[in-house]
Amino acid sequence: MSTTSTTRKYLALAVGLGLVTLSACGSSSDDEGSGGSGGSKTVTLVSHNSFAASKNVLAAFEKQSGYKVKVLEDGDAGQAVNKAILTKDNPQGDVFFGVDNTLLSRALDNGLFQSYEAKGSAEIEEQYRVDQDKHRVTPIDTGDICVNYDKAYFSAHKLTPPSSFDDLIKPAYKDLLVTENASTSSPGLGFLLGTAAKYGDDGWEDYWKKLKANGVKVVDGWEQAYNEEFSGSAGGKKAKADRPLVVSYASSPPAEVIYGDPKPTTAPTGVATGTCFRQVEYAGLLSNAKNAEGGKALVDFMLTRTFQDDMPLNMFVYPVREGAQVPEEFTEYGPQAENPETMDPAKIADNRDDWVKSWTSLVLK
Repeated sequence: MSTTSTTRKYLALAVGLGLVTLSACGSSSDDEGSGGSGGSKTVTLVSHNSFAASKNVLAAFEKQSGYKVKVLEDGDAGQAVNKAILTKDNPQGDVFFGVDNTLLSRALDNGLFQSYEAKGSAEIEEQYRVDQDKHRVTPIDTGDICVNYDKAYFSAHKLTPPSSFDDLIKPAYKDLLVTENASTSSPGLGFLLGTAAKYGDDGWEDYWKKLKANGVKVVDGWEQAYNEEFSGSAGGKKAKADRPLVVSYASSPPAEVIYGDPKPTTAPTGVATGTCFRQVEYAGLLSNAKNAEGGKALVDFMLTRTFQDDMPLNMFVYPVREGAQVPEEFTEYGPQAENPETMDPAKIADNRDDWVKSWTSLVLK
């Protein structure tokens, strides 16, 4: 249901900074050597297409633990979760990373994970902790899905950028917003959930009717929306995009600065902080994992300062561990929203599929 595979990461640009995405096909059945569960020396991480870590960080884990890490990228987050559920009796790997709070209930209800309380769990900021009675998943990162705006456009048109959901339905912003399909995209779904949290069960559909009437454009996924339709991104400028508002992330402006060529002194894009919905991603030890001990070691490592400090400039997310380091670019150009919309995972579980079905009928037909 999501396109986390293209969200937040900007990996085509990251390669130039020496950041890497590790990927491999297959499962841990071709392990070599001895040690670990069942003699396995390889631990396989199944994820969406955007898991990324610095080479030296994963090398540190391999040296410390004795396990070789294999990353199996399995499409966008929704596809990866669904495939993991279908193969749970004979899983492709040992750990799954990338299920977020919008899809968490689907994974838990289908028995995707086994219980494991990771070392370092006590250091996770309390607001991100879930499933405390069973410890089937471990929070790893967080980020805010928000509308971004093209500063140059609004300056040239002497128009104040929108700052809230209410602003987006005003005539001044007609035909300016592009968002992602809530049935195929993680940020698209997050934006829908943000409106449901803001306007409630009885009000979100009316809001979307007004948004549709105000000319919102819907595309399949984040990459198309941000890099092809949004006039404020580097890709959008090349594509001569004409939409100065896009559903993206609070961490998108610092990415535009970090990967800009030439590097700008200020972010060319801004965030409408009253449109944010908080997303949290989790990792879990897969049921029937062939190398459970290696999987536990990897989940533990993902909560260490070494990994948590490394995440922001690799995956453009915020760490969840208390005291983890956040880059200056994040605090200057993409701080987390002070009052994002949130929703209890249980409420998401009860309503997500019905809301997406209603949204599809209302907005796409």
